[in-house]
Amino acid sequence: MRRILLSTAKILISAALLYFSLRKINPFDLAARIRVESLGWIALAIAVTFLQIFLGVLRWREISAECGAPLDTKQAMRFNVIGTFFNQTLPSSIGGDAVRLWLVARGGAGWRAATYSVFVERAIGLVALAVIILATLPWSHRLIEDPHGRLALLLIDLAALAGGLVFLVLGRLRWPWLKRWWGTHHLYACSVIANRVMFSLKHGPKLAILSLLVHILAVVMAWCVVQAIAAPVSFGQMFQLVPPVMLITMMPISIAGWGVREATMGLAFGYAGLAANEGVNVSLLFGAVYFAVGAFGGLVWIFSAEKAAQGSAPIEIPE
Repeated sequence: MRRILLSTAKILISAALLYFSLRKINPFDLAARIRVESLGWIALAIAVTFLQIFLGVLRWREISAECGAPLDTKQAMRFNVIGTFFNQTLPSSIGGDAVRLWLVARGGAGWRAATYSVFVERAIGLVALAVIILATLPWSHRLIEDPHGRLALLLIDLAALAGGLVFLVLGRLRWPWLKRWWGTHHLYACSVIANRVMFSLKHGPKLAILSLLVHILAVVMAWCVVQAIAAPVSFGQMFQLVPPVMLITMMPISIAGWGVREATMGLAFGYAGLAANEGVNVSLLFGAVYFAVGAFGGLVWIFSAEKAAQGSAPIEIPE
């Protein structure tokens, strides 16, 4: 019942935000702007998305090995692509991350190691995204003249940085109760692993580069979408606007970010002095690209050995 209510709430939030966002655009005008040459840009955006997934795989491999859940590149790529299917195409509380940890655990690593590997990978990615936003704040404040927009951007980034800092500091503490109390011992263990991989000469530089590239490729993919519809937006403007939007879209309150992404992108474009409807247009095509990649992940899942072994039984994730 809890999962049904959660899924229903996400669907309603996505539907409501999409409704209000789509009121700002003319779908027929958007469709008319997609021409033959646009398909090339969209295909490039899809290719960039697969490259982004591959770089995420390389990052996940570095982390999973330290969590006791080693993965080879081919296996991790397959799991990540399958994860995009569950993230993008199913209105379910069983998201892509949950399916990834289920696949890793079923592969013999166990639930704890699998969960740690996915959680730490997500946490490091969040910290990297917050750092990118912080680094671009001086230019973003020039682009966003509205004081409310500037304040919102600053608060969002500070909240993400504070959360990441608290998470990392937790693993540096030597309080015995952190390891024993049920509310903190798993979080503490993940923090210890994150500190170990982020601040080591063996893993740290590689993780930093991979994490930054993953987020930069999201901007490149959005830029390809901009080119597909010839929107009057520069690459520099997209570099300043996309990361904050992606940070907000990470909040698990909608289905695959639909609705939240469109509303936030339209708002961000408006604050930046750009046409809000162009922000919604870009966001819709951005989501469509991820949906296409997710559909490919669905084919990988359908023909996978794990699907054959599971049959029609539901995927159960331990609470």
